[in-house]
Amino acid sequence: VQLQASGGGLVQAGGSLRLSCAASGRPLSEYVMGWFRQAPGKEREFVATINWRGESTALVDSVKGRFAISRDNARNTVYLQMNSLKPEDTAVYYCAANRRGMYRFKDWYDYWGQGTQVTVSS
Repeated sequence: VQLQASGGGLVQAGGSLRLSCAASGRPLSEYVMGWFRQAPGKEREFVATINWRGESTALVDSVKGRFAISRDNARNTVYLQMNSLKPEDTAVYYCAANRRGMYRFKDWYDYWGQGTQVTVSS
């Protein structure tokens, strides 16, 4: 599967963005999907994950109540809705896929998109 992330940009603190990750090559429904982010000089960290049919999600504590992950298997796309953005959310955001489960560890994801930059100004 190939993944293409989009939707990043520059936004003021308190604003919103919706990231999209489009899959091609294989049906998205075969994969658990995740979003990760990497700020300059930091490790890539888990943000959110969603199971194959979108019935179950998990988010890192720092984004709970602000971010939501969803998917549309008919459109082969997974989304990350980001509200109430903070400067500390600034990072490159990556979508990732695996066939096995809802993991928070980046090493257990097999396929990665190219990343989309999110910059939140104060």
